[in-house]
Amino acid sequence: MKQKLIECVPNFSEGRDKRVIKDITDAIESVEGIKLLDVDPGEATNRTVVTFVGEPVDVLEAAFRGVKRAAELIDMRKHHGAHPRMGATDVLPLIPISGITLEECAELARKLAQRIADELAIPTYCYEAAAFSPERKNLAVCRAGEYEALPEKLNHTGKGADFGDRPFDEKVAATGATAVGARDFLIAVNFNLNTTSTRRANAIAFDVREKGRPKREGGKPNGKPLTDENGRTIMIPGTLKATKAIGWFIDEYGIAQVSMNITDIGITPLHVAFDEVCRAANARGIRVTGTEIVGLVPKRALIDAGKYFLAKQQRSAGIADDEIIRIAIKSMGLDELAPFNPREKVIEYMVAPDSTNGKLTSMTCEAFARETASESPAPGGGSVSAYLGALAAALGTMVANLSAHKAGWDDRWKEFSDHAEAGQAVLSRLLQLVDKDTEAFNRIMAAFQLPKSTPEEAANRDSAIEEATLYAAKVPLETMEAAVATFPLLMAMAEQGNPASASDAGVGALAARSAVLGAELNVRINVAGLKNKAAAAELIERAAELASQAVAAEQKVLEIVNSKIS
Repeated sequence: MKQKLIECVPNFSEGRDKRVIKDITDAIESVEGIKLLDVDPGEATNRTVVTFVGEPVDVLEAAFRGVKRAAELIDMRKHHGAHPRMGATDVLPLIPISGITLEECAELARKLAQRIADELAIPTYCYEAAAFSPERKNLAVCRAGEYEALPEKLNHTGKGADFGDRPFDEKVAATGATAVGARDFLIAVNFNLNTTSTRRANAIAFDVREKGRPKREGGKPNGKPLTDENGRTIMIPGTLKATKAIGWFIDEYGIAQVSMNITDIGITPLHVAFDEVCRAANARGIRVTGTEIVGLVPKRALIDAGKYFLAKQQRSAGIADDEIIRIAIKSMGLDELAPFNPREKVIEYMVAPDSTNGKLTSMTCEAFARETASESPAPGGGSVSAYLGALAAALGTMVANLSAHKAGWDDRWKEFSDHAEAGQAVLSRLLQLVDKDTEAFNRIMAAFQLPKSTPEEAANRDSAIEEATLYAAKVPLETMEAAVATFPLLMAMAEQGNPASASDAGVGALAARSAVLGAELNVRINVAGLKNKAAAAELIERAAELASQAVAAEQKVLEIVNSKIS
């Protein structure tokens, strides 16, 4: 299952007192599982922007602790700074990174806002995707008048907070109000140009940014800006929604750039912005020579970009993520000005840089085989079965990729790319199960080590053993289901794939059948220890169904393969 990750970027109304800032970030980091990515204090603004990432439950707790500590340390009656603000914690957006939607983040933001109001007595507004009304999607509406306007806003219909609304009192005077929201990830990106002209870079920026440029008399560049009946400048919108952009010259590089903020990558993905800036630059006789990402980027932005450029080349996207990201880097010139290391620029990699440590799947083939051959009882047949299934999926995916690139089959590349992507998904699932099976065994061993001196301890131990045994039976069943899911791919590749690779599809079918039947043995041996005989019978019945499906599917694939290679 894909890990759920969200980013939180609270803005605290203190940018000068390092002790206060450290106390707040310490409170945030006190939650296990949180990765603090950045702390950016501003002297003039008297404001600090903190960025941290983690799984939803951890992020919500860390955010709450940060808000609580800020309320204890920052007195808004004494606060002055250049940036708009209305509370000790001024704004607190939640941002989906992976495995979670913006809508889910919005719901989490509302729950967090309510908790802040209920437990800390801080009036809380909800903005952007978490807003309860269209006008409050705009943060400026929620923060209108800033801290000084709170006495006239709170406890007034249409102006009061969404949670914790009440008359302005001494408590609110000290903490102010907070805005909690949800928004998509903002990417800060600069597009490098083969020109030194800031004016031309600006022209390209105005061509593409959502705001566009002022409409002028006669359509002339130097004409007087036109205004509407309310005296507001009439704008000609640019071509890219959810973007802000300007042109500038960078002394360090000796080139002009289009500097852009993509405020919603769901509306304008990074690769779409790149292509559009290239088009606008080319129309003005200028080339985009490369791209510079400022700060971090979510993995999905690069995966989407890599798949987009592979599709333009009519190449299969059913390849490893690292390869897809490499295509994105080269296609957009992300490494033109400096090396682009995904391990240092992609949020998911920053959060868990050592995520493969201790995993069987991080071993070499030889190391895995020798570890299996050792006197340790794990890894055993369950992990080997899952790995056999992964190899089956890998062979089917390989045939799909070879077929997508076969000479004379150019018009079928998408068909085989889709098969390869499906194969990659099953492959990833089975690789996870290699380690999950060993984890299940370790759970049983840990349960048997629990104390049993008293009746209560003995009962708890028995319950833990039963729970761990049930889990250990369900994991190989999951392996069976995943391995069975490789057969549609293998069948399709045997029937429709590159004939020269038919034997590979056959070997995949043999491996998949072995994976299923091997995992079935693990289901049966584990359910034997269950006291819940009804649950055991249900698992055995399902395992038998899957085993029967695998045997029949293997036979069909081999019949096709044998007809091709004879």
